[in-house]
Amino acid sequence: MTHVSLALRNLLFTVVVPGSGGVLVPWLLLLTRSGATPAPRAWYAALVIAAGVVLYLACVRVFAVAGRGTPGPWDPPQRLVAIGPYRWVRNPIYLAALLVVLGEAWLFLSLLLLEYAAAAAIFFHLLVIGYEEPKLRRTFGETYVEYSRTVPRWIPRRPKRATG
Repeated sequence: MTHVSLALRNLLFTVVVPGSGGVLVPWLLLLTRSGATPAPRAWYAALVIAAGVVLYLACVRVFAVAGRGTPGPWDPPQRLVAIGPYRWVRNPIYLAALLVVLGEAWLFLSLLLLEYAAAAAIFFHLLVIGYEEPKLRRTFGETYVEYSRTVPRWIPRRPKRATG
């Protein structure tokens, strides 16, 4: 597998999945809305959106470099990824997506996008506990079990230092 091929697969996933869920769906939901956003709120909301984008890109990078795969379930990492954002929380890519949509909800003062973010959070949680975690336990065994004991699922926590 070449680095170019891996980069293209990650780009394709990014355009199709977060691109549609984080950009296309909110745009369609707000298609009929008009009006300018006041500058200070727009800047703060843009920072939340940017934080989500940066976190997402960091996740994709470690999936490609350390895991030799993509975030897509059809082309997953070949190794358990427990570095970068994955040292702090087990599902940072979903948190990144939620930051983007929450930033958009704030930017447009949209209750509809806030509801969309809540629905996405519930969907992500059910996907993680019903599909992803069982699959990761089967694929990576005790390594994943230990990782899941030490790294929280949703609320980021500073990684513990190894003693000794």
